[in-house]
Amino acid sequence: MLLRLHCLQTILFRIAKSCHRKKVYCRQQLNVPHTINPAKDDVVQRLKAITNNDMPTVVFDATGNLKAINNGINYLAHGGRYALVGLQKEAMSFSHPEFHKRETTLMSSRNATKDDFLYVIDVFKKGLVKPENFITHRTAFTDVRENFSSWLDPKNKVIKAIVDFD
Repeated sequence: MLLRLHCLQTILFRIAKSCHRKKVYCRQQLNVPHTINPAKDDVVQRLKAITNNDMPTVVFDATGNLKAINNGINYLAHGGRYALVGLQKEAMSFSHPEFHKRETTLMSSRNATKDDFLYVIDVFKKGLVKPENFITHRTAFTDVRENFSSWLDPKNKVIKAIVDFD
């Protein structure tokens, strides 16, 4: 959502097969205008339609999903940037000719500076991004043991779970 503050169009890729509720949630609560389901949609054709045949200038992967990481390069515009922040323990691979011909910049980071955190805090304080829109589940600390395993089940559509310590 911080990307939207910089006038970037956000396109959400969905990995799960039945995500209608999550799609509606993303559109209504997070203001994400486009969602693509790689299991059902022709990703390249949908991206071309959304970007007026330009393709995305940035692909940002936070999933850590090996298949998503290996395919992300195929969705970039020429001169695009591919940013990987999700963790993956396996070796990633993609076509070097595809990478090379696109003049791709590959970026990877899990580091943030103090200024990055101050910027995010400022954005929250100004109400430009509402963190409560990301919270889908909440429980008291005393109930974590009985609720935690359900948060790991994809059918429960957890985006962000909060534990209250009050």
